[in-house]
Amino acid sequence: MRLLNKKYYVLLILLIISCKNLFASDGTPIDSGATAWMLTSTALVLLMIPGLAMFYGGLVRSKNVLGTIMHSFVAMGIISVLWVVLGYSMCFGKNVLGGLFGWDKNYLFLGGIDKNIMDAGIPEYVFSMFQGKFAIITPALIAGAFAERVSFKTYCIFIALWSIFVYNPLCHWVWASDGFLFNLGAKGAIDFAGGTVVHISAGISGLVAVLYLGSRRGYPYQVIRPNNMVITMLGAGLLWVGWFGFNAGSSISSGLITAQALTATQVAAATGALTWIIIESLHNGKATALGFASGILAGLVAVTPAAGVVKPYGAMAISIFASLVCYKAIQIKNMLGYDDSLDAFGIHGMGGTVGALFLTFFIRESWMMEAAEAASDGTWTIWNQLGIQFLAVIIAIIFAGGMTFIIVFLLDKIVKFRSSEDHEMAGLDRSYHGERGYGMLNPS
Repeated sequence: MRLLNKKYYVLLILLIISCKNLFASDGTPIDSGATAWMLTSTALVLLMIPGLAMFYGGLVRSKNVLGTIMHSFVAMGIISVLWVVLGYSMCFGKNVLGGLFGWDKNYLFLGGIDKNIMDAGIPEYVFSMFQGKFAIITPALIAGAFAERVSFKTYCIFIALWSIFVYNPLCHWVWASDGFLFNLGAKGAIDFAGGTVVHISAGISGLVAVLYLGSRRGYPYQVIRPNNMVITMLGAGLLWVGWFGFNAGSSISSGLITAQALTATQVAAATGALTWIIIESLHNGKATALGFASGILAGLVAVTPAAGVVKPYGAMAISIFASLVCYKAIQIKNMLGYDDSLDAFGIHGMGGTVGALFLTFFIRESWMMEAAEAASDGTWTIWNQLGIQFLAVIIAIIFAGGMTFIIVFLLDKIVKFRSSEDHEMAGLDRSYHGERGYGMLNPS
């Protein structure tokens, strides 16, 4: 009997020790389930960046495949370091300069969050790393617009400056607790996972850069074909998988809203892809692999701001309309003749805008009830929210577009953004990296 009692004592001590690990130093409980999901989501969003690299890399000519892939991978290095040094502070610190951006010296180098547990029950380290992946992929998206024509060195400087002066302030306005768009109206501008912060800002920035830098040499008279559609399709598949972390992870929890966002993401991707190939079949008589991949992205981009607030039928409706709009945007690009190489604006800019605006008509009843209760005058309507969404979209377009023009203009005057004709004709791989993507194959 005494031996049995000793076993109970040992088990009790072990239980106490293990329970201590479920609380922060200040007694805040750690939600192990939410933390596990957020760790997974962080990895999934990081997976999207090599997925994007493959998607973009397969669409350019073989002489530029490594250079294009490097545009995504180098962002993983540059933006990760900047995020730790000052990005997190600028995005989620307290308002400074009238709310232009955030700042908190405790967030510099993540020095003050070592033992912090957030109200959601996850370590702040996890939240900061999750948000950091968004900061990485956004400038990498821009690279698709001016693929095959920019200096690698200047591109590296560009994404660093763009992250500091465009992404960080916009992120603070939309997602920080004291950001002015976060607090606009009854419940703020809705951007569940990055319609305005990520896709609209990247899309419009890509368009501005392209209009300034000009087309690739030979475009549109020279036929420019993808070098490897297999890589592109695999990249699209990785983006689809990673987007579950992108959207469902933005719930910063592991519960009902997580499941709702994940479901909306799956439905939107599938519906967008099917809609695109139906349009293609009716318009051109063929359903292409590139069309299916483009439809996946159109659906995913459009549902990103809406994933946590719409039901599945809403996600389907938004993605159908997004595929129609994005398909038409690419046709208009071809008519106007500007060279958005990989349709960063046509899909991300237009898809993000569709999602940010049209989610208003499919908001869940529970969200609408909360908004009505939160309204200071006791009233809230869909049209009020549509006005807020429209304002957020316009602010994102003007701010990102204007700042991008300033950054590109200054860089081009100081260090030259556009590749020289010799470098462009030889290809980015050989000119900037001294390598070839396909070994002994002809790099042209």
